[in-house]
Amino acid sequence: MRRWLLLAALSLVLGHAGRADELRADEPRADEPRADEPRADKLRAARNIRLKDVAGKSWSLDEPKDAKAVVVIFLGTQCPINNAYAPRLGELHESYSAKGVAFFAINANAHDTLDAIRSHAEKHKLPFPVLRDEDQSVANRFGAERVPEAFVLDAGRVIRYQGRIDDQFGIGYQRPQPAKRFLVDALEEVLAGKKVTQAKVAVEGCYITRAPKGEATAAKITYAKHVAPILQQRCQECHRAGQIGPMPLLTYDDASSWSQMIKDVVEDRRMPPWHADPRYGKFFNDRSLSSADRETLLAWIDQGCAKGDNKDQPPPRKFVEGWKFGRPDAVFTMTKEYTVPAQAPKRGIPYKYFVVPTNFDEDRWIQAAEAKPGNPSVVHHIIVYVVVGGKRLRDSGDGIGSGMLVAFAPGDFGSVYTPGSAKKIPKGASLVFQMHYTPNGTEQTDRSSVGFIFAKAPPKHEVRTKAIAQQLLFLLPGGDSQRFRSLATFRSDTLLWNLTPHMHLRGKSFEYQAVYPDGKRETILSVPRYDFGWQASYRFEKPLFLPAGSRIECTAVFDNSASNPNNPDPTKLVRWGDQTWEEMMIGFVDYTSLASAEK
Repeated sequence: MRRWLLLAALSLVLGHAGRADELRADEPRADEPRADEPRADKLRAARNIRLKDVAGKSWSLDEPKDAKAVVVIFLGTQCPINNAYAPRLGELHESYSAKGVAFFAINANAHDTLDAIRSHAEKHKLPFPVLRDEDQSVANRFGAERVPEAFVLDAGRVIRYQGRIDDQFGIGYQRPQPAKRFLVDALEEVLAGKKVTQAKVAVEGCYITRAPKGEATAAKITYAKHVAPILQQRCQECHRAGQIGPMPLLTYDDASSWSQMIKDVVEDRRMPPWHADPRYGKFFNDRSLSSADRETLLAWIDQGCAKGDNKDQPPPRKFVEGWKFGRPDAVFTMTKEYTVPAQAPKRGIPYKYFVVPTNFDEDRWIQAAEAKPGNPSVVHHIIVYVVVGGKRLRDSGDGIGSGMLVAFAPGDFGSVYTPGSAKKIPKGASLVFQMHYTPNGTEQTDRSSVGFIFAKAPPKHEVRTKAIAQQLLFLLPGGDSQRFRSLATFRSDTLLWNLTPHMHLRGKSFEYQAVYPDGKRETILSVPRYDFGWQASYRFEKPLFLPAGSRIECTAVFDNSASNPNNPDPTKLVRWGDQTWEEMMIGFVDYTSLASAEK
């Protein structure tokens, strides 16, 4: 799960590209820099810099005197791409410190407290000094804009490299291994006394947060009156403690500190995450911003992030800690911990299954359900099935979806059913947790849970899940638009409640079409840019009625080419399989058979 949280938690933007000449830190340039070169006054920063680490000890970048090179990494505590690189930095320190390379991290985020920096360093086991640049003066002198941003200085403290660590983690993708190791290449060339071939590489990561310069008194748009309501309704569900958002957006200080990041992801329409083509279907869980809300957020930032009068601010939105849908009526937890190894075997960790009895002495109807990882860093997905007498609940033709109660995957928000509809857990049933674990480099343990809110009365409509799957997948090496279809016919009048497309790393787009008995064809959901990091369910504002004999056709397009940055290996023929480097094509639907309801 850790790796895919990077994709779901926050969409990040590219830094500006450019080329850095070799600049001596204590020597100004005589000529005017070109547009693609860093300013010399920003790079005269490697000498006479002294900062304190998280323990209060003072360090200078001139120390140690005999260092053959110095690596400076600007880090924060909350950026997911930043945090993904913590193990890599530990490995680099171990490899190169013996070669005379000194490592320093600098935290220049205005919002990161000393305690937060200390806790982050301890959590990620950073083996080198972590310094605090409280007023961003050092970041300004270096010209650092984002985290993680690396600088390589030679023995004379000449800045030879500025940019990315490597290309493994980026905007909406994660490679199994880096293809280009920019920092390593630069270090090797500096240690060999050579000119660095690629002296600057654009950084992918979060902006270094800087405090607003002051209250924008002339601003027409304020946080209290205009921005806080938008963040409450569209952002805080994820951006709060314990949820997938990597940073909170609960207060003015939160929002103003992260304003540059907010601007980037809102302008690019990557946040809030919503991937349905607006031309097809109306969904009550639509997380996208309206044009008016988008303009308000961007104008607030452009006008200087005015706070406004506190009396204009709405009361804080109330959440139940640890849950998205409210306080559960009942919670069931795996009966024992599972130990996830530091590294996966070659074929990955097979799905693990854990049985939890409900001990219900009567049928129970589920109005809302949420599967919750005990350890999100290693849980990729959870599917909770209902089992009676040792067998999954089954409805004719459901196949993979038989007995499915609720699932968790990156970006998913649990299941909430329209009043009058619910899922059934029969008397005496057990719950089976299907767990997909992905190691993160250190041994971990997990005990995951599922929470239920019960319907107040037996519903009019029983909801079931059907998986419209195509298991005969053969993705040819290098193909960037390989199309597959699956379909299911509904023999009785049916209500469709929601749609959940599922593919893996090569998934490119997904579409559902309803084909009615009279031959009419209607697109009911189009996801033109499928995102494995945000596997959403699309819940209709009103259930879609399908007359008997209608069918649902699903069309999925896969990109198995080298141009897909998520692709584990574009040279491989890919088939159906459980692991993320294999593929799946499933169009899940939640539905009610009206014929069954009449019985």
